[in-house]
Amino acid sequence: MIVRLIASVCLLAAGGSMCSAGDIKAGRTKALMCQACHGLDGLSKTPDAPNIAGQTEPYLVTQLQAFKSGTRKNDAMSVVAPSLSDADIEDLAAYFSAIEITVGKLPQ
Repeated sequence: MIVRLIASVCLLAAGGSMCSAGDIKAGRTKALMCQACHGLDGLSKTPDAPNIAGQTEPYLVTQLQAFKSGTRKNDAMSVVAPSLSDADIEDLAAYFSAIEITVGKLPQ
């Protein structure tokens, strides 16, 4: 709850610009445990895992907290998320949200 409040205030204070509560470099190191499913680049490596590169930091924090608390359920995430500290969650969210993605030509 506090992290969501801080993220919301941060977004409002920055006028919608990017605001990071976590450490991107630390998040990259911690993301090694995510790479089997999400890839180190945040692009899904399995059909059941979503792409998380470029997602907003508050969204990623909220989802990781939901997996950690059990509010959101997934077999793989239920193994990983409970061991994450609040700092781990913030760092991972900062790292994956900092990955720049581009959208190619849309299909006709």
